[in-house]
Amino acid sequence: MRVATDIGGTFTDLVYVDEGGKLGIAKSHTTPPNFEQGVMDVIEKSDIDESSIETFIHGTTVIINALTERKGAKTGLITTRGFRDVLEIARGNRPDLFNIQYQKPKPFVERYLRQEVTERVNYKGEVLSALQTDEVKEIVEYFQNQEVEAIAIAYLHSYINPEHEKETVRLVKELWPEVAVTASHEVTKEWREYERTNTAALNAYVKPNATSYINKLNQKLIEHNTASNNFIMQSNGGTTTFEQGKEVPINIVESGPVAGIYGAAVLGEMIGEKNIIAFDIGGTTAKCSLIEDGEVKVSTDYYIERDDRRAGYPIKTPVVDIVEIGNGGGSIAWIDEAGALKVGPHSAGSVPGPVAYGQGGTEPTTTDANLLAGRLSPSNFDYDVNLNLVEKAIDEKIAAHFSMTAVEAALGIIRIANSNMLNALKLISIRKGHNPKDFTLVAFGGGGSMHAPALAKELGVKKVVVPIASPVFSAWGMLMTDLRHDYINTYIRRLNDINLDEVNNQWSQLEKEAFDQFASEGVDASRVEFNRFADMRYLGQEHTVKVPVPEDEWTDETIEEVIARFHELHEKNYTFKLIESPTEIVNLHMTGFGHVEKPKLSRMSEKGSVEESVKETRSVYFEEKEWVEVNVYDRDKLPSERTIEGPAIVEEKAATTVIYPGQAVYADVYGNLIIHTGVE
Repeated sequence: MRVATDIGGTFTDLVYVDEGGKLGIAKSHTTPPNFEQGVMDVIEKSDIDESSIETFIHGTTVIINALTERKGAKTGLITTRGFRDVLEIARGNRPDLFNIQYQKPKPFVERYLRQEVTERVNYKGEVLSALQTDEVKEIVEYFQNQEVEAIAIAYLHSYINPEHEKETVRLVKELWPEVAVTASHEVTKEWREYERTNTAALNAYVKPNATSYINKLNQKLIEHNTASNNFIMQSNGGTTTFEQGKEVPINIVESGPVAGIYGAAVLGEMIGEKNIIAFDIGGTTAKCSLIEDGEVKVSTDYYIERDDRRAGYPIKTPVVDIVEIGNGGGSIAWIDEAGALKVGPHSAGSVPGPVAYGQGGTEPTTTDANLLAGRLSPSNFDYDVNLNLVEKAIDEKIAAHFSMTAVEAALGIIRIANSNMLNALKLISIRKGHNPKDFTLVAFGGGGSMHAPALAKELGVKKVVVPIASPVFSAWGMLMTDLRHDYINTYIRRLNDINLDEVNNQWSQLEKEAFDQFASEGVDASRVEFNRFADMRYLGQEHTVKVPVPEDEWTDETIEEVIARFHELHEKNYTFKLIESPTEIVNLHMTGFGHVEKPKLSRMSEKGSVEESVKETRSVYFEEKEWVEVNVYDRDKLPSERTIEGPAIVEEKAATTVIYPGQAVYADVYGNLIIHTGVE
């Protein structure tokens, strides 16, 4: 049996597939601060035989929570003399140019814990000054006196020559075996000193938390007689072992959200859809990502806590390219100072939650609006819903301001929320040169299926897929993942003057490093596959475009092909290309996949008629048509490949799909809902 668990803010989700292809799901409450207990609770709730778990995959918010809540370890930094304040200086870029009260992000490592050591390597990797080990010993003694719990080491140009960092790590571990140590070259071998230093510091900051959490979870699994192979989800869309997760926990900072994106790519491959917009709506946020030709886009330009007013903190590790906005089921509707209706980014959360929960919430939310408009049924809530209270909240807080009825205001809330989500979808599609008509929208999460049909029609997408287990789809995505590691080396060379032997040797070294790492994780070389990329730019540019490159040995013909691909991608991303301008490589990027056995999904068994799947008839409020009587269908009882014309509602546990007039839906042979949006 293959089991995946995903910890969310409110619930911990579980999805399993047995050897016969049977799929099962379970939900249990998340149990902070002892998150591992919530995992064991949901395993128990699922009634699976724990001893039959062969593969266990886990996604967690422990790392991102430690960063956002500032609950990591007391961390010290050892750096090159003269570069103590790199974290303080940061970047000169200001996201809010005219904000006279702007403040740079406060470093995670305080200045008195940032210590310098005499050593220097130049940009070619040549040693200019030897490492003074006596100074390292003094710093370690100082950190011991300051009760530091983790140490980050980041020396200048260590991405090209890490010997001084390696020597410092050996010395620190010899002098102080108990302390958690992170050297920047262990986390990233990509240039940019501020970003690399900050990434090493953040990895050190969360390392003790990650080690403690993973050890506790592993111990709980052992106590419950599971002899499984245990993996943890990474931000790059692949998995790694528990042991590797403890060494570089910053790689699992977006552990949960990216699994759904990767799951959408796998699902697309199964049903013949290579171009996908993955769309995940939860209680607080909506997240989306674009998958082109089956490829999940990964970037190392990732930030936490970044918005239009704050610069945030860079993390120079591979993360799936996601756009996230503060709009979800719990997003609060409010009137701004100019009298305009807004939805989000503030959320009612799970406590007190939407008004519908009856737990003390007084602010109307997207969930309340969908309930009043008939799109949600009170019977599907875990709480006793007082519709009068919901209507009163929307009436007093929103409708009265615009002199309209409560249900008209509810529709306004839904449309504003949809508009916010549509902007996010445009950011990853239209504004990056993609035509939405060439893509299929895969919608999941608790609210994905409710909003996606309307958004798809407005965006111009022809087809929406609501996958099986859509409310817990991120956990489903984990079931389908391979082991994955990204190897990125800074290698700045002009393409018209490149040494072919040298670049081929670079690729060979990356492959050897990958094979060694996968071997240590028990993956046979025959199951390892590589994809190669080059980060390229025109001479004089600052930032790069990621270009897929051939996996064979490079020749003169290869160089011409790579340059041609770069011109094409640059024009696609930025609407122009400079044929006469010299081009250069900045980074070599190799992705290694360690393929594992994945479960085969079983086809749906034959069910009754469409008529037998009707639960009830309900009045639903639609744009233009207002109140319409529609059939409400039970998704679990829908027969395969029988088309239902909209308007209609399809309900399942923890999710609802709204089919608009002029649209149609059917369940495919795997149980996915396929919606034709009416776009030609």
